[in-house]
Amino acid sequence: MINADVTRRVVAAFLDQVRSGRAPDRAVELMAPRVLAHQVHSEHEVTIERTPADYVEHVREMQATWGDFSLEVHEFLVDGARAYVRLTQTGRHLASVDGHAATGRLVRQINSVVYHVENGVITQYWMQIDRAGLTHQLT
Repeated sequence: MINADVTRRVVAAFLDQVRSGRAPDRAVELMAPRVLAHQVHSEHEVTIERTPADYVEHVREMQATWGDFSLEVHEFLVDGARAYVRLTQTGRHLASVDGHAATGRLVRQINSVVYHVENGVITQYWMQIDRAGLTHQLT
């Protein structure tokens, strides 16, 4: 039987510590050695493999691009090994993104992510980001 409490604890810690940028190095505790990251980019689905170290670098890149961004979780639903999270990330546009030079503007990104937890670590996630909304804010 899959313990929803473990899923909730792992994903909550991941969001609070790693994804938020507060303690990205904790990725090694909360992610499997290889995580399948299913991502939707402009209606094109891609799956990449991430390691905890890759994810730490990804968070640091986000910090360089968006500064000390904040995360606001709007939905957090758990069903067994899966957790659905809808969140908003807000930060300042401090570095080039998709060919758009830094503007210093406050930018909000809306994300939906489903995390899959096995043996107390995240093994997969499915992510969608409002790219059109991001582009609109950068232009």
